[in-house]
Amino acid sequence: MFERPGGGERAILVHINLQTEQHREASSEFLELAVSAGAEPLLTITGSRHAPHPRFFVGSGKADELKQAVIDNEADLILFNHVLSPVQERNLEAHCQCRVLDRTGLILDIFAQRARTHEGKLQVELAQLKHLSTRLVRGWTHLERQKGGIGLRGPGETQLETDRRLIGDRIRQLNKKLGKVQKQRDQGRRSRKRADIPTVSLVGYTNAGKSTLFNRLTDAEVYVANQLFATLDPTLRRVALPNTQTMVLADTVGFIRHLPHDLVAAFRSTLQETQDADLLLHVVDITAEERDDTIEQVNQVLEEIGAADVPQLMVFNKLDRLGNIEARIDMRTDEAGNEMPGRVWCSAKTGDGIGLLLEAIQQRLQPTSALVELAIPSKEGRLNALLHEHGRINGEKYDAAGNWCIQADIPLADWHMLCKKYQIEQYLVSSNLAESSSLEPDNLP
Repeated sequence: MFERPGGGERAILVHINLQTEQHREASSEFLELAVSAGAEPLLTITGSRHAPHPRFFVGSGKADELKQAVIDNEADLILFNHVLSPVQERNLEAHCQCRVLDRTGLILDIFAQRARTHEGKLQVELAQLKHLSTRLVRGWTHLERQKGGIGLRGPGETQLETDRRLIGDRIRQLNKKLGKVQKQRDQGRRSRKRADIPTVSLVGYTNAGKSTLFNRLTDAEVYVANQLFATLDPTLRRVALPNTQTMVLADTVGFIRHLPHDLVAAFRSTLQETQDADLLLHVVDITAEERDDTIEQVNQVLEEIGAADVPQLMVFNKLDRLGNIEARIDMRTDEAGNEMPGRVWCSAKTGDGIGLLLEAIQQRLQPTSALVELAIPSKEGRLNALLHEHGRINGEKYDAAGNWCIQADIPLADWHMLCKKYQIEQYLVSSNLAESSSLEPDNLP
């Protein structure tokens, strides 16, 4: 590749307004991305084109302007708010004699800085290598390696071929390691499904306040910062709902428009938590100027990763910044005509409306287990044994009549079986199910 000079992080930003939607990017978050990566923005060069120039992405005149700006400002780096082809990136570096990084490379660099866990580092390295492999073309073709030995002298393996082979070997190693991580995550998900514990995943645009909300709900100490992609490594915690039901809450990486495909592929095991969730909490920064656009961008990414059909509960966060709006739940009507929570207005920072959020989550999650209290006669020892076998016993004592008073948490499928096969519902004192479904086992979901 081009011989890149070492240096600092003094950067010139380039944003071009293009007519084609495929290449169009928002300029508002570009500066935040650059600062999040640790760059020192010196100057922003803007322009407009109908389509990217095949050689420089920008026109030749704008490329000369960029070269002069690098000289005048003594810049070390040029950041493009667009995806550059390997040829365009290499031509710009040769023309400006300065390191050039496109939007994808910038996002990958931020992810590399944020990765903390072993899995996160593997995922980022895999995405970086896939991105780098497309930028090796004609990088080292001027070098050739001689193979020693009689009959083996000749051009041998070029540096380009060696780099491709080494990168290919490393990608295969990373995929193998991430495959093991995938199996571990799958095993954890299967265990939660067997225990009928619903999973709720936090999704939303980057810097919408997901980690702050996660910490508020779980009393965890996940890293929080007012910067893009502050959270990279996924975290899961158990949370108790008001009806004593338990859920698993997952904090995930924030989304952004035109999320690099290599990044989506590398983080497939992490994003699987979103695909397999029972409910998505779509966290929205209500103070953002492009709020509706960010909602649309998140929904597009959810569609790309196959999570578009997972039920969503909108969480309008950062209510404390508005000052004149109270926390509330906005109800909506589903296709069956039933009312359910659609949006919750709250503040993760102050805790205002968090109780309403938990109530809304509870209403949106269909009960996956039956919380029952039964008074079983002492002669029905078999039923007592079946409850211990199929459920989790929360409390057990004898009443004055000698009955077993048992409080148990039983998966709905097992409760349905016990009702149908052993008529255990006749000993029911109370439950978290509707009366009709408790007394009529055939009506149980």
